[in-house]
Amino acid sequence: MTQPTVFRNARIVLPDAVVHGSLAVSAGRIADAGAGDRAVPGAIDLEGDYLLPGLVELHTDNLERHLMPRPKVQWPGLPALLAHDAEIAAAGITTVFDALGIGSTDPEELRAHSWAGLLALLDAARAGGVLRADHRIHVRCELPAPNAVELFAPLRGHPLVGLLSLMDHTPGQRQWEKLEKAREYYTGKKGWSQEKFARQVAAGPSFQVRHAEPNRRHFVDYCRAHGIAMASHDDTTAAHVDQASEEGVRIAEFPTTLEAARRARERGLLTVMGAPNMVRGGSHSGNVAAVELARHGLLDILSSDYVPNGLLGAVVRLVDDASIPLPQAVAMASRNPAQAAGLADRGAIEAGRQADLVHVRFLEIPGQRRHPVVRGVWRQGLRII
Repeated sequence: MTQPTVFRNARIVLPDAVVHGSLAVSAGRIADAGAGDRAVPGAIDLEGDYLLPGLVELHTDNLERHLMPRPKVQWPGLPALLAHDAEIAAAGITTVFDALGIGSTDPEELRAHSWAGLLALLDAARAGGVLRADHRIHVRCELPAPNAVELFAPLRGHPLVGLLSLMDHTPGQRQWEKLEKAREYYTGKKGWSQEKFARQVAAGPSFQVRHAEPNRRHFVDYCRAHGIAMASHDDTTAAHVDQASEEGVRIAEFPTTLEAARRARERGLLTVMGAPNMVRGGSHSGNVAAVELARHGLLDILSSDYVPNGLLGAVVRLVDDASIPLPQAVAMASRNPAQAAGLADRGAIEAGRQADLVHVRFLEIPGQRRHPVVRGVWRQGLRII
C-alpha cells in the first residue's frame, strides 16, 4: 500500500481558520489536515510557510494572449497552450477555465475565427497527460457580433465547456462607457489606428441593434437546455442585472458600478472582480474599484483576468487593504469559484477533497508591500511545480 504524502510545519489555510500543523494526502485526496506536527520519515517540511488550496480560475484571457502575443502576430497553438499552462500552474492555479471569445467583425482578431483547431490541440494535450493544470472552457460570447452563433459551432456539445458569458463591448456603454478609455485600449493593446477605432465606434450600434438580442436568446436557451453555468459581463445598471437574473445567470462578471454590484447581491448573483483591478487599486477602464466592492461586502470571487500571477497578489490585497480574513480572501480564489462552476470536489482544504495544494511564502521587503511567492504546487497529490 502506498504511504500517504505528508506536509508538515505549515500554516494551513482551512475554510475558517489558519492553523500551524500538518496535512496528509492519500490517493490524490486530502486524508486529514489540522494542528499538530507529524515529523514522519519523508514528510515535506514547508518551513512555516503557508499551504493553500489550489486556486480556481473562472476567467482568464491568458491563452489568447499567448496565441497572439502582439497585434496581428499569431503563435503556433501547441506551444502557446503549453506556455499558458505552465504560467497558470506557476501562479498556483490548479483548475482553469480558459476563456475563448467568439464573435468579431474585425478579421484580424482571434475571436473572428474558429477555435476548432485549438480544441483539437487541447483534447490531445489532455489525453497525452502533458498539462499541469486541469483545463476547462469558458466561452465568451460577443452578442452584437453577426458571426457569434456560427463560431460557436465547434464548441457546441464539447465536454469541457462549463461556463458561458454574455458580453457586449459596444463602445459607449458597459465597460466602455468612457469612450476615451476604449480608445486607449483599442489603439494601444489592439494596435488599431485612430481611423479604424472611429469606424468601429460608428458601426457598433447598428450591429448591437441587429444581433445582440437574438444572439442572447440563442445562447441563453442553449445553456438552459444543457445545464451550463452562465455569467453576465460588465453590468452597469440594475436593469442589466435584472435581465441576467431572469435569464438564469448566477455569476456577475466585473460589474462596472456599485449600483450593479449591489443589485447582483440582492438578486443572488455571485460577483466576480479582476485581480489586476485589486492589485493596481482600480480599473483600467475607469470603472468601480474591486477593493471598494470588497469593503462593501459585495465581492465573492477573484479572477486573474489577464495576469495569472495577480490572483494570489489580489488575495493579499484583500487582507491588507480591505481587512478580509485570510481564509475568506483565499476562498474568493478557490472555494467560491469552484462552487460557482459546480466543482464540489475541490477549492478547500478539507478531508475528501482533491489534493490541489499551493505552497506560498510571503516575502517581506522593507518599504514595500508583502508579496506572495509560490514555492510548490500539487494537483491531485502530484507535484506540478
